[in-house]
Amino acid sequence: MAGLVVCVAVLAVASAYGVLHRRRSGRVRVRGRDGGKRLGAAELGGDLGEKATLVQFSSAFCAPCRATRRVLGEVAGMVPGVRHIEIDAEDRLELVRELDILKTPTVLVLDADGRVIRRATGLPRKADVIAALGEAV
Repeated sequence: MAGLVVCVAVLAVASAYGVLHRRRSGRVRVRGRDGGKRLGAAELGGDLGEKATLVQFSSAFCAPCRATRRVLGEVAGMVPGVRHIEIDAEDRLELVRELDILKTPTVLVLDADGRVIRRATGLPRKADVIAALGEAV
């Protein structure tokens, strides 16, 4: 009987963790430690957008990274003055460590000055990205 109770408890904890993880993945949110951090063309390997920049950190074998690339490309095409820059996390480990990137895909929303204003981990929804850009523009 004790084994059954332990099994049910483990399943309950694992299910709660799975639900929480799924709810948080892909949400665009403000991160306190990112506030005020600025990135320029030298760090990003490309020019910033006129109004905002979407920076995507991805890796070679990341399936959600391809979908994120598509979503961010569509948003950058829809909103004038917005640029999408994709960075391979394996090639830029120093920047990954500096920005505390723990998972791919990670998307940073930068304003026109290159300040990080929002961050999303996982595949973001298009509506959330557009809303975050509304704050940057």
